[in-house]
Amino acid sequence: MRRFFNWLKGLFNKTMDKIEDPEVMLDQARRDMQATLIANKEKAVQAITQKNRLDQMLSDAKTRSTELEKQATMALKQGKRDLATQLMREKINNDSVITQLQGSYDQAAQTVEAVKTAIRRQDEEVRKKTAEALALKAQWKQAQIQSSISKALDGLTFENQFEGFGAAQERIRMAQSEASARQEMQGESIQGKIMAIQDSAADAEAEEAVSALEQRLGLAPAPALEEGQTVTVAASNGQPTGPTLTPAQDAAVQSEAEKQIEELEKRIQS
Repeated sequence: MRRFFNWLKGLFNKTMDKIEDPEVMLDQARRDMQATLIANKEKAVQAITQKNRLDQMLSDAKTRSTELEKQATMALKQGKRDLATQLMREKINNDSVITQLQGSYDQAAQTVEAVKTAIRRQDEEVRKKTAEALALKAQWKQAQIQSSISKALDGLTFENQFEGFGAAQERIRMAQSEASARQEMQGESIQGKIMAIQDSAADAEAEEAVSALEQRLGLAPAPALEEGQTVTVAASNGQPTGPTLTPAQDAAVQSEAEKQIEELEKRIQS
């Protein structure tokens, strides 16, 4: 039972919140002010109407007094004094009515002027309040928009997006590191091949230089003799010792040998 009353209370409060919506309240206040202004204007019209009636009655009474005075004057001219006296009595009574009507008219005129002033002020106040109501409605709309924006921002989350960004960045870095490692391995392989080729070329060049040196020093097998050259044979073993060279040729060979030795030493040192 308590839950049911709590539900009714919540429903009532929710309905009242809707009813007490500022925009609805401002519209209702504006309608109330307009209705009050219209009612006051209607009362002012009635007051002005009564004032105009008094004015007309006062005018008629003044006209009646003027006519009675004219009639009394004519009666006196004709020697009818009794008739003139009766007419003057009627005029006196009419003048007393005029006095009463004049007082009522003056009071009605003052009242009407006060009512007109109040209506003008109320009309200005209604226009002012209407403008304020429009401004307040605009502020209420702005507050609702700001509240909606705040609620939308409260629902925004960036944690998952940042986590995904970091994971993607880490994978890209790993891929770049792997690609760099592969390029490094490939570069080392090519460099190794190039160094092997250079080593082979250096070995071949050194072998060729050593062979040339052996030939110059007579340590290698003698080359084939050309036509006209002679071979000397040692007495001990009967093997040829090499071609017979002139002193100039022997000196040139010695100089070339020394030059080749120096170049070989430089290569070994480097």
